[in-house]
Amino acid sequence: MKNFLKGCGKFLKYFLILFFGSTLLFVVLYRFVNPPVTPLMLIRVIEQATDGQTLRLQKRWVSLDKISPNLPIAVISSEDNRFLNHHGFDMEAIEKAKEFNDRKKGTKVRGASTISQQTAKNVFLWPQRSWFRKGLEVYFTGLIETVWGKKRIMEVYLNVIETGKGVYGAESAARTYFGKSASQLSRGEAALIAAILPNPLKWNPANPTPYIRDRQEWILWNMNNIGPIKY
Repeated sequence: MKNFLKGCGKFLKYFLILFFGSTLLFVVLYRFVNPPVTPLMLIRVIEQATDGQTLRLQKRWVSLDKISPNLPIAVISSEDNRFLNHHGFDMEAIEKAKEFNDRKKGTKVRGASTISQQTAKNVFLWPQRSWFRKGLEVYFTGLIETVWGKKRIMEVYLNVIETGKGVYGAESAARTYFGKSASQLSRGEAALIAAILPNPLKWNPANPTPYIRDRQEWILWNMNNIGPIKY
């Protein structure tokens, strides 16, 4: 029994060294190298193949300076108002979400994930909800906030977000829906892309529903309150 426990302790030790070493390595690597693919992209391709659909994976990486400044402002307005001020977690939004969910038990749950958390999940993890995955998300969020910084987080986020069926990132979204590059997106177009992000498989920014139009108007109003971004 003593030898068994000793063996388990040694295994755990090496496992933790391998886990923390490899995860830190990839976080540092992606500070300078663009992620070639994300777990969600692979999951979607598998889903397409399983359903007998035509495989579709549209993504084109562009640097942040080749994306219209309207889009970062739009996604901050829509997803994470305090992106530039928090350290990965918006405690005020978390508390508000908790209070809302406590009042509305049994209905749709409100989340409070920041852009940093969404980026960590998109690049390193899978989409299903669980406490284990949430714990890993917290870990990776802390790492990218420390190693990458806000500007790199925004650049990666805008290049890996799902923006439609088989469509990922700002450049592919801009070309698919508006026939132009991401650098040419207007305020209204940027707000439409931001508006569909909660459910990009359901909504289309080129054919917005009344609900998406309402979200666009709200995002545009909020964009006026944020102004130019200083990373």
